[in-house]
Amino acid sequence: MTARLEQWKPEILGLMRIAMGITFMEHGTQKLFGFPVPPPGRLGLPLLLFTGVLETLGSILITFGIFTRLAAFVISGELAVGYWWMHVPNSFFPIANGGEVMVLYSFAFLYLAAAGGGRWSVDSRFIHA
Repeated sequence: MTARLEQWKPEILGLMRIAMGITFMEHGTQKLFGFPVPPPGRLGLPLLLFTGVLETLGSILITFGIFTRLAAFVISGELAVGYWWMHVPNSFFPIANGGEVMVLYSFAFLYLAAAGGGRWSVDSRFIHA
């Protein structure tokens, strides 16, 4: 089983990147357009717009695999800062402070920053690393 999964590693990385980009895009569109759910009430308008633009554009880049490493690194950092700023004051533990999703996305995007976009990315057409 391990050998078979290893054989598909570049494609699975690409699928993970696409799924993460599409699902994370909802966080940005929520903040910018109130879609698919209303924006969080705790953020002021300037921070709401800044993070909404960052998350929406970053998600588009990640979904298509354009500047994947840079976009994923920036988004990972944004999520880490957001977690420590918005969730840790309530409790250190993610299960108690509601920050599990932020922690998981942050580390998954950090992985993409290290691994790149995979075989099915625009980056792979230009960067052979």
